[in-house]
Amino acid sequence: MVLQEKLTTHIKKATSDIYGVSPESVEFQATRKEFEGDITVVVFPMLKVIKGNPVQIGESIGTYLTEKVDEVSGYNVVKGFLNLVLSDSYFLEFFSNISNFSSYGIESTGTEAMMVEYASPNTNKPLHLGHMRNILLGYSVAEILKAAGKKVYKTQIINDRGIHICKSMLAWKRYGNGETPDSSGIKGDKLVGNYYVKFDKVYKEEIEELKSQGKPEEEAKATAPSLMEAQEMLRKWEAGDPDTVGLWKTMNGWVYDGFDKTYTSMGVDFDSYYYESDTYLLGKDNIEEGLAKGVFYRKEDGSVWCDLTEEGLDEKIVLRSDGTAVYMTQDIGTAIQRVKDHPDINGMIYTVGNEQEYHFKVLFLILKKLGFSWAKNLYHLSYGMVDLPSGKMKSREGTVVDADDLIEEMSKTAKDISEELGKIEEFSEDEKKELYHTIGMGALKYYILKVDPRKGILFNPKESVDFQGNTGPFIQYTYARIQSILRKATSLDEGSFENISLHPKEKELLKQLMIFPETIQAAASNYSPALIANYTYDLVKEFNSFYQNVTILGAESPSEKNFRVQLSNAVAEVIKSAFSMLGINVPERM
Repeated sequence: MVLQEKLTTHIKKATSDIYGVSPESVEFQATRKEFEGDITVVVFPMLKVIKGNPVQIGESIGTYLTEKVDEVSGYNVVKGFLNLVLSDSYFLEFFSNISNFSSYGIESTGTEAMMVEYASPNTNKPLHLGHMRNILLGYSVAEILKAAGKKVYKTQIINDRGIHICKSMLAWKRYGNGETPDSSGIKGDKLVGNYYVKFDKVYKEEIEELKSQGKPEEEAKATAPSLMEAQEMLRKWEAGDPDTVGLWKTMNGWVYDGFDKTYTSMGVDFDSYYYESDTYLLGKDNIEEGLAKGVFYRKEDGSVWCDLTEEGLDEKIVLRSDGTAVYMTQDIGTAIQRVKDHPDINGMIYTVGNEQEYHFKVLFLILKKLGFSWAKNLYHLSYGMVDLPSGKMKSREGTVVDADDLIEEMSKTAKDISEELGKIEEFSEDEKKELYHTIGMGALKYYILKVDPRKGILFNPKESVDFQGNTGPFIQYTYARIQSILRKATSLDEGSFENISLHPKEKELLKQLMIFPETIQAAASNYSPALIANYTYDLVKEFNSFYQNVTILGAESPSEKNFRVQLSNAVAEVIKSAFSMLGINVPERM
């Protein structure tokens, strides 16, 4: 029986014995820092059934619990709040019962599966800072769901077709002179992205030329030779023209190779890939089925729509009058196909920016109307944009912050700060390089993931690598400090610690460790890595306060030393476990 359940039973017995009545439920909360106590009973709700002064009621319940419940060693009452002091034996029993803190709070994988979609890039440019928030969020949510006991499939849908892809292809065909990643030494996704920027430059010049000839701007945009040629290239691709399809496969291959290098550097992975070139025709059969069920209706021009006005939305087209699909059609078909591919899926998480919120409301509602039971477990992991102090980014103008460049900059910033602090003199060059990458990526990931996904972020690389405050490197440094303590400790079993008296700082640290499992479940329920990130920061703050106030290796008795070393080890294991959910590595030395 968990503590709150046991206390509830005794509190109801206390009120029954003392007042002749019992409340239906008992409300608990964490004890405020300025008061002594470990858990607080809120007395005010009991006044519905118990008539009297809340302070007196709290006093009588506190006295009863102190006498009857082994876990309660004392109490105090502040207005209508009964603050209970828990016994040292309660905390030590908790600690003794956790055999392995490296898996503490991590539940075994269940049979219920979720699919998490993230990344979903276009194959006409390299990954950038905006993609990085998407990828880091999606990957972390997948890892948190795993820790919470779900089976998880990580996937992405790659936008590998359409006019934007043809723009890069056309520019390479015109200006590339056979250039390849190997011949140029340029990473494949960057090379293709350069031609996307080149197309936009030429296209804008053509628009200005047409405008100078007297054409209105909209007409100039629509009739610029480059755009018309790109549209013709798209028609050839859709018709299966061998040369066009061959060039498309070649250039996409360059991009995929580049993406893979970036994903490896970021430390993320996927279980499956979906390609828009395969899925763009999916969904049409489902539309016909929906028509038969009355979910959709056909207009006079032949187009097919879904009326969502009763649900507070509007009418949504799902098939054009010429029978061609829209994005919604494709997304309906892709969702259904994923469940066919993985029959154990009971829900899906879509990691997509907040500008697509309406689209996903419509998609989820249509899938429910089509009768799919898993549709009730669909979730749009909506997130705000990432900006830099210099302003917003634009892909076609080549002003985005490239993911690879940012990763390199983070490593360099970590190198500069580490050298300035003089912490790594004993490291070999290879060890230093690996450490800089670990710190740099830890800083980047933590800075992005500690923020609620729905909020926008102003990203400052140097601020993120600070070794003080709520940052990844600060937490990594604490982990490394604990590893140093463990290396100096001769053993972890110098004696029993069952009868030791706990220091207040030890109790605070144990209380923080206790809430790790519920924090994982809360993060999974809310799809929020920020809850894990900020829990870890709070744990590290508690450890550093413990470290500054309590002697670990110089403890008075072997049992105290043994306990404090084991407690430090437990904190390190939980830091490592929590950071693994964020996709962050922790260094053994720093």
